[in-house]
Amino acid sequence: MTDATAVLDAATKTKHKVKKSSMFKGRDRTVFTLMVVVPTTLHVLLVWVPTIASIFLSFTDWNGIRFSEMGLVGFENYWQIFTVFEKDFFQALLNNAMLLVFLFVGPTVFGMGLAYLLDKNIRGSRVYQSAFYTPVVLSLAVVGFMWQSVIYSTENGLATEIFGGGEAVDWIGNQEFIFSFAINGGEYGLSKNFLAILVAIAWRHTGYIMVLYLAGLKSVDNSLREAASLDGANEWQAFRRVIFPTLKPINVVIAVITVIEALRAFDIIFVLNKPRKTEVLSILTTNNLLGEGGGNVGRGSAYAAILFLLCLGFVIWYVTNHYKGSQEGAES
Repeated sequence: MTDATAVLDAATKTKHKVKKSSMFKGRDRTVFTLMVVVPTTLHVLLVWVPTIASIFLSFTDWNGIRFSEMGLVGFENYWQIFTVFEKDFFQALLNNAMLLVFLFVGPTVFGMGLAYLLDKNIRGSRVYQSAFYTPVVLSLAVVGFMWQSVIYSTENGLATEIFGGGEAVDWIGNQEFIFSFAINGGEYGLSKNFLAILVAIAWRHTGYIMVLYLAGLKSVDNSLREAASLDGANEWQAFRRVIFPTLKPINVVIAVITVIEALRAFDIIFVLNKPRKTEVLSILTTNNLLGEGGGNVGRGSAYAAILFLLCLGFVIWYVTNHYKGSQEGAES
């Protein structure tokens, strides 16, 4: 009996080895190798090589023209950012932070409200969905040009006609602060022209949030709504206590997307960024890299490295907490 069992175990192991070795053969192995190697190579070449190169260049004084003129300067570029260009850096950092808060408070809440209304299958909901989602499919640069020429035109823009009271209004040129505070002799705050840019960004971002929440609401089990109704919950109580908790995966996705959008914001702001006080970190990076007659690639790379560290910090926080939550859920 023992010999028979040993023979059976040996036959089973041999069978598994044969299956494992024959899993990919010939053309299948070639296709599998290409599917792994090609994307990995492209990712390394297009993402990590430029990232590592930018970090290295942040320690140089290269002007972007001749490699022979490149010299190592250590942390001088970072020192200049935090001292000589302190006001520009902290205003840009503040603008990124205000953009993040604004996207959470404005487009996210408004997009959720639109999704909740459209989930009621009101008449013409398809038309409304298309109208609200159309800005999302447009290029960010195109959206910027549209708002610059159609909405924020000083003489005859739509915003000027509605809110201007018959007078010309320079929406993206007004650098006055709505609120401000002083730090180390510098004045920082939210300028009127940056608020105008935030409205343009919200116009596009709201449709994206609406679609994500609408997809989440469509997947909510109707029995949960019926149970809440039978328990006597009103509309707000049912949404807050029953429906919203089931949207946790959507909330996580939207939180990640919103943070990424706030950190990488560039196109619309670049189009509308003629005056001062509207810069974000990506704008400062570009302005230093693309100077006339050769930019300051070293300082521009230092700005890029700081932005990368901010993104990396968020990614590490998100992955750590998500993994911890998954582990706690599995253990329970």
